[in-house]
Amino acid sequence: MLIEQPPYLYRMLYPETIWRIPVPGKEKNIYLTFDDGPIPEVTPWVLNLLDHYQVKATFFCVGENVARNRELYEEIKLRGHSTGNHTMNHIQGIKYTTQNYVRNVEAANQLIKSQLFRPPHGHMRFSQLLTLQKLDYHIIMWDVVTRDYSKKLNGEDVFNNVKKFVRNGSIIVFHDSLKSQKNLRYALPKSIEWLLEKGYNFERIFP
Repeated sequence: MLIEQPPYLYRMLYPETIWRIPVPGKEKNIYLTFDDGPIPEVTPWVLNLLDHYQVKATFFCVGENVARNRELYEEIKLRGHSTGNHTMNHIQGIKYTTQNYVRNVEAANQLIKSQLFRPPHGHMRFSQLLTLQKLDYHIIMWDVVTRDYSKKLNGEDVFNNVKKFVRNGSIIVFHDSLKSQKNLRYALPKSIEWLLEKGYNFERIFP
């Protein structure tokens, strides 16, 4: 559970970040998000699946992937999804100075043009957090990590993580990446169908 749904004390390490978004008057709203894309091997399949179920999501994109796949990035927005920044090169903040980390985020933003930001691996220095907030970035974390990237889990395990940990206002993380695609292709449609059956509304994240 420490990975799939971060505990309260961990969330308090990053004040004024967004982990969950319960909306008054909507008892069952969730936020489906995808990290690490866009890539041609996976992202088009995700977009088509979302269209099939008529649900919207938020894509936290890596700048270098956007640079390689500009048309695919524009397709995400054309299909009605929101986008966010996931750094230029998918770097971990704890391995970089604040100046270099923020420079990397800003380079990605030249391509992505979004004030939503999610740090890769959920790790960043407190000084990096404060600096990005001063630059008007909204730091979006998560309430449920599906762990679709894990080689120790299969698709059914990933699906079970969604069923076990989702709640009103959950921000759910999948990955449109090569390392996740096997589990993703199994768990994503099952998760969407299950969430729809349970009466959840799919919302996008906006600044």
